[in-house]
Amino acid sequence: MILATSGGLRAGRRTEWEFGALVHHAVELSGVHGRAPRLCTVGTATGDQAHHAGRIADAGRVAGFETTRLDLFPMPSVEDVEAHLLAQDVVWVTGGSVVNLLAVWRAHGLDAVFRRVWEAGVVLAGVSAGSLCWHVGGSTDSFGPQLRPVTDCLGLLPYGNAPHYDSEAQRRPLTHRLVADGTLPTSYCADNGVGLRYRGTEFVEAVTERPGQGAYVVRRAVDGTAVEERLEPRALPA
Repeated sequence: MILATSGGLRAGRRTEWEFGALVHHAVELSGVHGRAPRLCTVGTATGDQAHHAGRIADAGRVAGFETTRLDLFPMPSVEDVEAHLLAQDVVWVTGGSVVNLLAVWRAHGLDAVFRRVWEAGVVLAGVSAGSLCWHVGGSTDSFGPQLRPVTDCLGLLPYGNAPHYDSEAQRRPLTHRLVADGTLPTSYCADNGVGLRYRGTEFVEAVTERPGQGAYVVRRAVDGTAVEERLEPRALPA
């Protein structure tokens, strides 16, 4: 399973962050029961910032999860990266620069590792860069404020992707242009608070932790234009 999202964290009551319904849904998809879920966060896209990781660890404690992290700066934080990831129920990739994330992952052979982890049944999930990375590509601000295409993501899913579809004005028109001219294949897009669930390489459904938000699929029509269809998300329990 892959859950590609534009959400997952919310303001905490006693901690700065808590896990939102999308993270809890990723854990639900893993099917774990009878013990604390094991969730590993990967913060490569922001350079493994320690303060960020600490806030996520607090969120995991509040949720009752057994949380670990995989850092790659200044070196991998575990001896056997693949074995560590295979021992998880969920891997959650945080947002940031998807271009930098891909470069570092490939330097460490994680492109191949993540495919094997996915095929072994670990739920792969994440937000923003952690959504784009599983697809063929999409649009990114990794190069600067003006969004540009990225087309060399891991490609576990044979689609384009656009997170933050409702909150970043450049996302929709650029996604339409890239699908229309063939730069991107059929693309699944998510408003903030929405997750896209895939079983294998098949899109299954959209889910949301924020009522009223939408998901969308953008396809290339026979006349070479882009056609967008809204996919109504299923609301997750609060």
